Amino acid sequence: MNFHYDIIVVGAGHAGCEAAAAAANMGSKVLLLTMNMQTIAQMSCNPAMGGIAKGQIVREIDALGGYSGIVSDKSAIQFRMLNRSKGPAMWSPRTQNDRMLFAATWREMLEQTPNVDFWQDMCRQLIISKDGKRVEGVVTGMGIEFKAKAVVLTNGTFLNGLIHIGEKQLGGGRSGESASYGITEQLVSLGFESGRMKTGTPPRVDGRTLDYSKMEVQEGDEAIDKFSYLENTSPFYADSKGDKSKLKKQIPCHITYTNKDVHEVLKTGFEKSPMFTGRIQGLGPRYCPSIEDKINRFSERERHQIFVEPEGWNTVEIYVNGFSTSLPEEVQYKALQLIPGFEKAKMFRPGYAIEYDYFPPTQLNLTLETRLVENLYFAGQINGTTGYEEAACQGQMAGINAHLKINEKDPFVLLRHQAYIGVLIDDLVTKGTEEPYRMFTSRSEYRLLLRQDNADIRLTALSNQIGLASEQRYVVVQNKIRHAQQIIQYFKNNSAEPEQANPYLDSINSAPLTQKWRYFNVLSRPDVSILGLAKVCPDVSNLISEFSDETIQQAEILMKYEGYIEREKENADRMIKLENFKLKSDFDYKSIPSLSLEARDKLSKLKPSTIGQASRISGINPADISVLLVHLGR
Repeated sequence: MNFHYDIIVVGAGHAGCEAAAAAANMGSKVLLLTMNMQTIAQMSCNPAMGGIAKGQIVREIDALGGYSGIVSDKSAIQFRMLNRSKGPAMWSPRTQNDRMLFAATWREMLEQTPNVDFWQDMCRQLIISKDGKRVEGVVTGMGIEFKAKAVVLTNGTFLNGLIHIGEKQLGGGRSGESASYGITEQLVSLGFESGRMKTGTPPRVDGRTLDYSKMEVQEGDEAIDKFSYLENTSPFYADSKGDKSKLKKQIPCHITYTNKDVHEVLKTGFEKSPMFTGRIQGLGPRYCPSIEDKINRFSERERHQIFVEPEGWNTVEIYVNGFSTSLPEEVQYKALQLIPGFEKAKMFRPGYAIEYDYFPPTQLNLTLETRLVENLYFAGQINGTTGYEEAACQGQMAGINAHLKINEKDPFVLLRHQAYIGVLIDDLVTKGTEEPYRMFTSRSEYRLLLRQDNADIRLTALSNQIGLASEQRYVVVQNKIRHAQQIIQYFKNNSAEPEQANPYLDSINSAPLTQKWRYFNVLSRPDVSILGLAKVCPDVSNLISEFSDETIQQAEILMKYEGYIEREKENADRMIKLENFKLKSDFDYKSIPSLSLEARDKLSKLKPSTIGQASRISGINPADISVLLVHLGR
């Protein structure tokens, strides 16, 4: 056995798996330490990846060379592009996944990744240097010591995890699994601040006992897409021509609703609800509340939406999305059977809430390395986030930066205009969070730049430079950029003939052309598309015949929104100038009397790495930034 590694990753959830993959693919020898080898990359909550802003993050992980997008594609049972009716900045891909296939695919990919070793055991404590300033390894539950140059903690909900079902309390990291003890206490003794958070999950039911005729059907997209920018990453359900490039078969989801009767039954359990009796101390996710929280906070609403989501190709288990609860199981069951379509439902297991320890992320650098202990990194729910995607991208960035740090290379930090990953980490480290943090497109001031279609253009070259994104990925994205520019140049230099374009324009109620007009200008009209023009203009059809759908979409977005995109780039450039003013970690803010007292306190505590980051700290005003700029100028 090997007892010495470059990097040890504690926890094999979404954050831990991406951390191990990133560090190993960059060349580090990695040990992935997990309490249960059978639950690697388990989807503890809903069997889905992506969604609003989360889908952009999965695309960014993939563009950087991570595995989440590939695994999601290979285990997909349905694909939908959300927000199609809105502008492209809002489009967000989402897959419904086969829960068991997702975890099996992740494990298979990790096992096929050179440099990754596995060990099934609990992490009991960290090995810290005698001066208390550097991590040197871990001690497992069996007392085995593994030494490492860096450690990434991705403990999820396991740190002192406590499960609540009505008045019952069970120690555990999730249903059927033990909690992890000792790490929180050790970190607190080293000077870290800790807190408690809460999340929850709904009951699972037997799909054979549901009446789907009483529900609304929610099919997947007809034009099926995928997450990964690589080819052939979807399940191989080939069409008649043998095309295996994309998912060809899908399972529908369904929608139903609660009603007044359901709400009345749920209210009978409030006196035993751990949320209302005060037994749960941690704050839950604002944007994913429990059903009892919904009917309490939104008492004026007569119904709430329930998404009926299948858990895979070969199982009857159903995930009741929208019915997260910690009420007594008998109340859950009685209320469920009053939902249309659930009259004869049988429950596999009840919903529950879980409380766990987290560490306010303002104690981290932008690399996700802790400030108190060198070479120790936190990623995922330990930082106060919620969601697979938010955890996975943190794990990837922690794995990248741990590898770079131990090899004495410059850190890899994504800025807010470069990626939603950059927005997420900057928000956490700069502002902190007191409730589970979830990503939304509205959190970004540059969301027109951070679209799901261009994550590869934004990030693959950067990742290739540090040795993570493969040369294959780099070549693919360079071809995409070149081909999109070919389409754009043709549209700017060539004109549409009125007799060819007018039948199409008339069909979409757009004014006819009275003379030749540049294709670029025609495309700027609402509802006009490149594919629509290609149907009536032979030269456009010939032009795009050899290009992929992704390339055509990319060119169309860049042309239609050219002015808006340029304006956003100008705003980003102004902010980048503030990011170029670096601040040392030992900068003495208290020696500058011109700063407000609040600014001196917060800057001293948070230790921003740039003027730009300092400007985003709550309580820091423009006058404080001006004082810092003058001081640096001197």
